[in-house]
Amino acid sequence: MNETRDIRLKRLVMRSMRRGIKEMDLILSRFAAARLEAMTCTELDRYEALLEENDQDLYQWVSGQVEAPAAHAELVRDIKALIAA
Repeated sequence: MNETRDIRLKRLVMRSMRRGIKEMDLILSRFAAARLEAMTCTELDRYEALLEENDQDLYQWVSGQVEAPAAHAELVRDIKALIAA
């Protein structure tokens, strides 16, 4: 994809806000607003991969009902810490 960082950030913010379930809209919107700007390209890649996951799975990971897969575990911990604060 050939997009500027600014466009990518805007796209990821929108994807964070327009999820399938309202709870994930709220959680990911808050996380995006607080953290995306400071993320490296590699971290943004990981976040974008997380956004590809199913909302029901994401909610279970973030709420602690189910352990997140290793590929997403660190990012899910960061999201959980932000929403707990």
